[in-house]
Amino acid sequence: MKPIYFVHLHFLSAKKNFFKLEWIVKILIFIFLCVALTSPVVIDKLSSHDRNGKDIVICIDASGSMNSSGFDKNDEVSEGKRLSRFEVTKIIASEFIQKRVSDNVGVVLYGDFAFIASPITYEKEIVTQMLGYLTQGMAGQNTAIGEAIAMSVRAFKYSVAKTKVIILLSDGEHNSGNISPKEATVLSSEQNIKIYTIAMGNKGEADEALLEKIAKESGGEFFSATSAKELKKVYKEIDKLESSNIKSREYILKEYFYQILLLLASGLLLFLLYREIKK
Repeated sequence: MKPIYFVHLHFLSAKKNFFKLEWIVKILIFIFLCVALTSPVVIDKLSSHDRNGKDIVICIDASGSMNSSGFDKNDEVSEGKRLSRFEVTKIIASEFIQKRVSDNVGVVLYGDFAFIASPITYEKEIVTQMLGYLTQGMAGQNTAIGEAIAMSVRAFKYSVAKTKVIILLSDGEHNSGNISPKEATVLSSEQNIKIYTIAMGNKGEADEALLEKIAKESGGEFFSATSAKELKKVYKEIDKLESSNIKSREYILKEYFYQILLLLASGLLLFLLYREIKK
């Protein structure tokens, strides 16, 4: 005859209070409340440090003439695709921004008016991402160079860098806006902001005389680029600018978790109350 096995039911007896659900819940409530009193927190500290860099605003022309193609003559950027001047400019500007290891960078777009597409920041990925969203014509079809410079100067409102630079690209003539290039250049000089101007396109398309004057009066330099290859060289020249120290602030981010523990304890207390009422 084969032996018959039975479970030890006495281990599950009601007399063993330690294993009762109420006791387990009470112990959990006690633990949750004790841990909540310690106020658990996660601290993310961003230490202050000195960075050798400068603040740069890239001011891009998005007028109607920037929609023309043929600027990338050797397909160095477009890789066989038919890209407009504006699209080629964005690609080269993105490459330039990614190389600014120690610099803060912002972007201003202009046409009939100008606006800050990306404020000056150390987060290069965000700047390049915002740059990708920009399209030709979204600021109008004309060329407001004065507005562009003034808005770029405004972008430096909270800048603490010693070296402040505006890179102004244009392939046309100033023909729009309420602020003249002369007034905007004076505003830039008063705040010690250099303007590096770039005349894009074929000879005579951009107002080279105006761009050269803006650069000279602001303490910057004038460049011209008739192709994407030359524009890359211009950025390399600008890359040789003298750097300065930028001191970043110290931030301490705290995230508290005691609320979660209190909610769990409260939920268990309500569960016990429900069981008592049900009895």
